Amino acid sequence: QVQLVESGGGLVQAGGSLRLSCAGSGRTFSSYAMAWFRQAPGKEREFVAAFTWTSSKYYADFVKGRFTISRDNAKNTVSLQMNSLNPEDTAVYYCAARSNTGSVYKQGEYDYWGQGTQVTVSS
Repeated sequence: QVQLVESGGGLVQAGGSLRLSCAGSGRTFSSYAMAWFRQAPGKEREFVAAFTWTSSKYYADFVKGRFTISRDNAKNTVSLQMNSLNPEDTAVYYCAARSNTGSVYKQGEYDYWGQGTQVTVSS
């Protein structure tokens, strides 16, 4: 059974940092694009960052310079270092994986999803 399990969410003050991790199991994800999406209350889920199997990185404009995505294929994990957090970053953050090529921004094309981890940023 393929699973993605996120961890590292929590409550942090504005300006603080958190590091999210996503551990994959059930298969090797080295040839997959791995990504983070988030969904704030009352809003649609949106793209945050992606790390493709060719080692290309993509970021949403609203996180550039603040968030960094990384992956460790040996451990089957992908991480998201989040710095300079602000209350607008409050959301449930989801890890996702896709095996096909194409736009990393399209969440409908991802094969696997985690259950999500809550990030809350207080002002």
